[in-house]
Amino acid sequence: MLFMPFMIPFYQDNGLSLSEISLLKAIYSISIVALEIPSGYLADILGRKKTLLIGSLFGFLGFATYSFSYGFVGFLIAEIILGFGQSLISGADSAMLYDTLDDLKRKDEYVKYEGRIISIGNLAETIAGIVGGLLVGISLRFPYYVQTFVAFTAIPAALSLIEPVRNTKMLNVGFKNILQIVKYSLSDNKELRWNIIHSSVIGAATLTMATLIVQPYLLHIEIPLFYFGIIWTALNLTVGAIALYAYKIEKKLNKATTLSIITLCIPLGYIALSQTISYWGIVILFMFYIFRGFATPVLKDSINQLTDSNVRATVLSVRNFVIRIFFAIVGPFIGWYTDMVNLQNATLIAGLIFLLFAGISLTMQLRILRNKEIES
Repeated sequence: MLFMPFMIPFYQDNGLSLSEISLLKAIYSISIVALEIPSGYLADILGRKKTLLIGSLFGFLGFATYSFSYGFVGFLIAEIILGFGQSLISGADSAMLYDTLDDLKRKDEYVKYEGRIISIGNLAETIAGIVGGLLVGISLRFPYYVQTFVAFTAIPAALSLIEPVRNTKMLNVGFKNILQIVKYSLSDNKELRWNIIHSSVIGAATLTMATLIVQPYLLHIEIPLFYFGIIWTALNLTVGAIALYAYKIEKKLNKATTLSIITLCIPLGYIALSQTISYWGIVILFMFYIFRGFATPVLKDSINQLTDSNVRATVLSVRNFVIRIFFAIVGPFIGWYTDMVNLQNATLIAGLIFLLFAGISLTMQLRILRNKEIES
């Protein structure tokens, strides 16, 4: 993601306001939502490898479109293509990892390996932040040119994957079956429902922070553009380092404690950030990213443990679907409120929204856990 540390300045250089940027990202989320659950179902039917390959092709085409676009409409087309590509990848990747480990009789190590993937991904993004910082010296657009090449490398990477053996009955093809899985995930199975909702709220909170808060905040405290890449690099290194050891931290804490820490610390990061517009806010960002690195592999593992292999990609896609819906609602409001009032109040409101919904979903999860303990 060579362009990420400079995404907001790039948009502004092409004449977009923060409201338009937020709308653009909301449309991206909606484009993911449009195919999120069907693409997860496709991965369960067609296979993880083929779905990841198609998603990689869309990713390459999306960044190629970005490279040669200069306004809202062009960026919109690129975001829709990228959204379709991302929807095909999300869910299928984690499902493939879990099924591979299950095939190897090592599924208990999922958090460990999901953490490693996040860690390696953030290390790659760290390197990208440094390289992007050099490329932006040529122009704000140049990182997108190189990003197109980087996106292309996902195609041979997808081709190199090995489809794991799945020992459960394959699904029948049909839209009715998709609806049945969605109903099972969000209605019939109460424990899975509240796991998905809680994970989705936290996922939307981390997505909103990375997409709409960090860079405007750095601009607001007048950090020179040169240092954007360095700070972005350090933040991603933090996520990667924590994700690498998330499985060890989780083992030392019980589930209720783990969920409570995540529920409180992610929204409180927003609230704390809203109370200071200074360089001290960078320290708060690092604290937020520490909990982000811990939360992602742990929350995904909770869902995987409650899901059968033959519907795993679809269920994980339901989670991603809810994340994007939440972001598509909250994101444009945060962008509009920032333009109309200020970033500080917008950040505070976002924190309170995420705290409310995360708190409700946590309460329901803890109630189910207590009932299970009583029954056992």
